[in-house]
Amino acid sequence: MFVYYNQKGIGDVLLFPIKNSEKVTFEPYEDIVKILDEKSNEVVGYNVFHASNYFTNLSDGKMKLTEALLAEMRKAFEQNNLSDRLDLDLSPKFVVGYVSEIQPHENADKLRVCQVDVGNDKLQIVCGAPNVDQGQKVVVAKVGAIMPSGLEIKPTKLRGVDSVGMICSQKELGLPNAPKEKGIYVLPAEKEVGNEFQF
Repeated sequence: MFVYYNQKGIGDVLLFPIKNSEKVTFEPYEDIVKILDEKSNEVVGYNVFHASNYFTNLSDGKMKLTEALLAEMRKAFEQNNLSDRLDLDLSPKFVVGYVSEIQPHENADKLRVCQVDVGNDKLQIVCGAPNVDQGQKVVVAKVGAIMPSGLEIKPTKLRGVDSVGMICSQKELGLPNAPKEKGIYVLPAEKEVGNEFQF
C-alpha cells in the first residue's frame, strides 16, 4: 500500500488512497478530508493538509505505507477529531508466485486454472495469458492490490470458476519498456517465492 506526497506539485498534502472509486464525496475534519464512495459510503481515502506538521519522514513521490507512518496517521486523526479506525493489512500485495499446477478451464478454451504458491498460501487464479505455464515464477497481485490502472483486485468468478488474485504482465504492472505482445511477466528462477515484488 502506498501514500503520495508532492510538495512542489500540490503543496503540503499527503494523499492516502485506500480503494478505487468512480464517484466520491468528502467530509472535512480540520486538516483531514475523508473521501467516501458516493454509493456505498465506504471510506476510499484521506487527504491530510499541512502534512509536514504530522509526519516526520515525508519525501516527494510514492511512499510505502509503513507501521510507523500508520501510527503517525492515527495520531493525526486524534488531533483532528476523526474517530476512524485504521486497521489496514500492510502485508505485500504484489508478490513472487510459483505456478505449481495448470488445468484447462472447463468453460473457456483460452482460459486456464492455475494453482499458484505465494509462500504462505496457495491461490487459485484463472489466467488467459498465452504464455502461462507450470513451473514459472510470476508476479501475483493479491486480493486488495491496486493496479497502476486503478483497478482493485477482488475475488471473482471467471466463467464460473473462482479466481483469487491476478498473474500480471509487465504492461499491467506499469513497467517501463513493457512488451506489446500479450503475456504474463515470467520472473527469473532465482526469485524467492512469497517475497514482495519490487517495482
